[in-house]
Amino acid sequence: MNEFDLIGRYFARPARTALLGVGDDCALLPSPPPGEVLAVSVDMLVEGRHFFAGSDPRALGHKTLAVNLSDLAAMGASPAWFTLALALPGADAAWLAAFSGGLFALADTAGIELVGGDTTRGPLTMSVQVAGHVPAGGALRRDGARAGDDVWVSGHLGAAAMAVQHRAGGIVLTDEMLAVCAARLDWPEPRLALGLSLRAHATAALDVSDGLVGDLAHICEQSNLGADVDWLSVPVDPVLQTLPEAARQRAALSGGDDYELCFTAAPSARSAIDALSDELGLPLTRVGIMRPGKDVTVRDAAGHPLDTRQGGFDHFSPS
Repeated sequence: MNEFDLIGRYFARPARTALLGVGDDCALLPSPPPGEVLAVSVDMLVEGRHFFAGSDPRALGHKTLAVNLSDLAAMGASPAWFTLALALPGADAAWLAAFSGGLFALADTAGIELVGGDTTRGPLTMSVQVAGHVPAGGALRRDGARAGDDVWVSGHLGAAAMAVQHRAGGIVLTDEMLAVCAARLDWPEPRLALGLSLRAHATAALDVSDGLVGDLAHICEQSNLGADVDWLSVPVDPVLQTLPEAARQRAALSGGDDYELCFTAAPSARSAIDALSDELGLPLTRVGIMRPGKDVTVRDAAGHPLDTRQGGFDHFSPS
């Protein structure tokens, strides 16, 4: 199977909303609907850096797209199109069938269309660029938080990070715990419906990919504010309740790979956000407050600052 056989067999689909999709030098896409602008993001997954060798290819297909859809969710954008660049050590038919199956299952659920990309031989690497629509002036950004705003987090945090620790040999989880943690790591759920709904309530937002402390610090930096987080309010995944508190803190505050949304909103929006939580069947937890100053401070039950110098995940950190 050559490169073009591979593309035709596993990734070519009839164009739906695109004017011209997979198979030409460029995709041709219609302009955004009147009054809307494009939201574009790109993410890369590299074997040995973002996922372990031998990972389930169907889960990899899902996650390759999910982490990019999470960026659209964080901006309050509706998904439209994506491209895929894929480096493969070889053309393994079974692997490609599983990978593309996971990719397109999520694409169909999210209503997003593959319109092009590239394939080459090399170390296993996947890179997706997504594009979506958002009303002009209506995107959720990182620079809109205001002093006194509440800080919220969707879902639960920490389980994905514990799955990474288990697979790296740093901790041993029970079979029951591992099943839950591995599902959180391998099959993240982009919070698209939440992102769309938050356009009416949130002042700033981002997705939690590198850890709550590190990611919330980006909102602080862009909004020229600081934040206080109450550790006891942080929604640590219930599956981790039997672990030592220090391990739970590391996982939930700086572990990463959660792909939940962290957002800020005025206190007057609390009732609406609680109602939205019920409507979506998704926990939305108020964990802190934005304040004048800078950086993120996490406080224990007595109000004392916790040591969170580890921050979030950094690809170029010496550690």
